[in-house]
Amino acid sequence: MSAAAPFTSLNLSTFDSAAHAQSAAEAQRPERLNALTGLRCFAALNIVFFHYSNPHWFGPFAPIVDAGYASVSFFILLSGFVLAYNYSGKARAGKLDKVRFWEQRFTRLYPIYLLSLLISIQVLPLEYGAHTHRMFWTGLALTPLLLQGWIPQIATFLNTPAWTMSAEAFFYVLFPWMARWKRPRRVGLHLSKMTAVWLLSLIPGALYVIYHPDGLVHTDRFSWGPWLNALKYTPLPHLASFIFGVMLAGLDEVIDRASLLRPILGIFGFGSVYVLLVHATVVPYPMLHDGLMMPLFGCMVLGLAGENKLAGLFAWAPLVFVGEASYCMYLLHFNMWNLLHESHILERLNLKQFDPWISYAILVAMAVMALHFVEKPAQKMMRSWIAALH
Repeated sequence: MSAAAPFTSLNLSTFDSAAHAQSAAEAQRPERLNALTGLRCFAALNIVFFHYSNPHWFGPFAPIVDAGYASVSFFILLSGFVLAYNYSGKARAGKLDKVRFWEQRFTRLYPIYLLSLLISIQVLPLEYGAHTHRMFWTGLALTPLLLQGWIPQIATFLNTPAWTMSAEAFFYVLFPWMARWKRPRRVGLHLSKMTAVWLLSLIPGALYVIYHPDGLVHTDRFSWGPWLNALKYTPLPHLASFIFGVMLAGLDEVIDRASLLRPILGIFGFGSVYVLLVHATVVPYPMLHDGLMMPLFGCMVLGLAGENKLAGLFAWAPLVFVGEASYCMYLLHFNMWNLLHESHILERLNLKQFDPWISYAILVAMAVMALHFVEKPAQKMMRSWIAALH
């Protein structure tokens, strides 16, 4: 399926008013897209459910939970989109200071990452037993530097979900140059480039399916192999998702916020993802894991970036409130869940009968508290330190 299909009949003249408004406000910071923050709430929760639930508990939503790994691909794409949405105008105007951008990203990324490492100390003995001495000490050295994801054997060292931080850090380094890409003047050409990026993203998974380098004829979410781990956890196979997100922001600029096209794209994206996941057993896992749903995720993002009833549903204040803590939830949930259950605190408080739902509620509450009492204060403090150094 081509990402360009919904747009092939569009005339660029229909976007003239949006393009004029964009050029007039090129260097201004855009308004918040609360619906996308609300969607982040669902994506983060889905990763929690993926790691710690039986998908069948969720009835018709079981295929979505069973493919919770796809939420990570969505987050990477959304990261590229949001950064480009916020910074491309400034970059094109020559006002994006690379060093300052990297400093801001570091202060946004690292406080909760550091907290996740402190919580992860409990698993050090397990990591020591699971790796050779060389790999253990390599993991111990590279993980605080956000570099562990480059080595498949230790990509999930200490905190399983944290491999994505290696990828994000790498993408942040590249982003200032991507942000200078020109706003598309020809929609068809831009869609062709996005389609090319999408097709390129499918090549690693397709090669894995064709050649079976790990000797695994059938693969699923529980499969393990050196090459499969490289495909799943190292940054380069996920770079296309980030680039696609950056390019998607360029397309977003030329579609009017109130255009009827947006809710149509959003509904198409959500519906198609669901249908695809319902039939996921007939799709090779390495293809589905990253890349295949990229155009559909793009449709969802464009739909929710507009002004319509669909976006209004996801912009519901409680969803946005939790969605703002999605990064904290994602990075902390894995070891916090293990710590919560290994401490047997639920049994001591006679709350075990409410598990796992009470555990989910506790993780959400902890993520919100981490956002407001750790991430934001630490970010403010670190930025004041950096400002003082300048």
